[in-house]
Amino acid sequence: MTAPRDDGPALPSLPVFLRLAGRRVILVGDGEPAAAKRRLLERAGAVIVDEADIEARLAVVADDEAAVARLRARGVLVNAVDRPELCDFTLPAIVDRAPVLVAIGSAGVSAGLAAALRQRLEALLPATLGRLAEALHAARPELRAALPDGGERRRAIGAALAPGGALDPLGAPALDEVTAAVIAARPATGLARVRLRSHDPDELTLRQARLLAAADMVTHRPDVPAAILDRARADAERVECGAPPLAPATGLVVDLAMEEER
Repeated sequence: MTAPRDDGPALPSLPVFLRLAGRRVILVGDGEPAAAKRRLLERAGAVIVDEADIEARLAVVADDEAAVARLRARGVLVNAVDRPELCDFTLPAIVDRAPVLVAIGSAGVSAGLAAALRQRLEALLPATLGRLAEALHAARPELRAALPDGGERRRAIGAALAPGGALDPLGAPALDEVTAAVIAARPATGLARVRLRSHDPDELTLRQARLLAAADMVTHRPDVPAAILDRARADAERVECGAPPLAPATGLVVDLAMEEER
């Protein structure tokens, strides 16, 4: 495996999903900002407590900088409403298609932008998205039996969910035929050579983006930027090499080089 590359942008924060049902969360403050956070925390099943609670490890504080300092000194992770510089964590805008949740964050820099993106996604994502997720979950035993190799199974699911696929989440997915749709969508494996015209990941073609999303391994020349490598799956192995591999390993190998290479 290669050493981590340091030429890509760092994540300003790591998105995580916390299960708060039955957990104690401190809420400090009054007014509508605090009320809005209370509604959100209650919707997630949190038990709202005050600052005196010594068991809680998360806190949301509205307009009380002194409380932020006191809580952080106790080791409590704090969200300071509208004060991103004081936050240990931020609360994203949410699109709810339970069990599918889409969270949009800006590291606290622009809540308005996150809200605007949420509104766009609300109109884009169909109400059937949650039912599709549940159907895929229910089909897991059948899919494991039919496609025992994990890589092959993942690629088949990805192909079925691709734009125009039988399970396209933005289309009309075949919710009653999930297993058959995935098995029928099994893509080819092997080596795919991709030649890049630009260092800008936004200029990837649709085919190139799909290949990267499906790859089990990405081989690349040293001048391929990290921003493009980041478009591959997080668990896809990256291998820097001076020339394309002579023979593909199992699964799908995507080899990246700038177009200038001959």
